[in-house]
Amino acid sequence: PELRRDAVAQVLEKAEAEKSADLYGKALRAARDVDQIKASAKALEETGRKVDLPQVMGFLMRWKVIGPFDNTDRKGFAVAYPPEKEIDFGASYEGKDGKVKWSDFSTSDSFGMVDVNLEYGELKQVVAYAHNFYESPEAQEVQFRLGCKNAWKIWLNGELLFARDEYHRGIRVDQYAIDAKLKKGKNAILVKFCQNEQMQSWTKEWQFQIRVTDASGAAILAANRLPTPKATEKKR
Repeated sequence: PELRRDAVAQVLEKAEAEKSADLYGKALRAARDVDQIKASAKALEETGRKVDLPQVMGFLMRWKVIGPFDNTDRKGFAVAYPPEKEIDFGASYEGKDGKVKWSDFSTSDSFGMVDVNLEYGELKQVVAYAHNFYESPEAQEVQFRLGCKNAWKIWLNGELLFARDEYHRGIRVDQYAIDAKLKKGKNAILVKFCQNEQMQSWTKEWQFQIRVTDASGAAILAANRLPTPKATEKKR
C-alpha cells in the first residue's frame, strides 16, 4: 500500500504539471486511499471529464433489504433468521416489532455507503440483511472489499465467507478484503449487519459499503450492473 500511494502521488504530481486528464484518470484507477481518490476525481472533473466514482471503484449500489430483526443483548448475530435459510423476495417474516418484508434500496453515495437508517430509522439492538445478485461473465477469483463499523456476516451463494462480531471500531474503504470465487452467471451476495445497544451519537450509524475487485483492488463490474443511482433517485 505504501508503494502504491507513493506511485500515485508521483502520477498526480506529473498530471498537475502537465494538466493531463489522462494522467489524472490513471491516478484515479490506481489509487486506493480516499484522499488520493478524491483528489484524482476532483482534478479529472475540473478538466471537463465526468467521473462516476462508484463505477470506477466497483461499489455495489442497488440492494434488496429486509429488517429489522431482534438483536437484544447482541444475541441476533448468532441467530439464523429466515434470510439465512431461504431467499424469497415475496415472503414476509416476523421481525422485531411485527412483520417485515424485502424492499428495494439504492444508494447514490460516492463511496457506496448503504445506510439503512434511511430505510428503517435510527434503531438499536436490531439486525438487517441486504441481498444483491451479481452476474459474472465467467468463473473468476475476486475480492469482496467491505467496510462496516458494526457486527456483520457475508455469504456468497449460500456459503458463509466471513463474520466479525465487533461493534463501533470505525469504518473505512477496503477495511476488510475477503477472497472469493464467483461462478459464471448469477451469484447471490448476502450481507447481515447488526446494531447494538449503545446510545452515544457515534454509535447510531448502521451501514456498510462493499465493492468487488481483483487482488490489487481494481474494480470488477458485474455484467448486470445498472447505472449508478442519481442523488435524486428514491432510496426505496
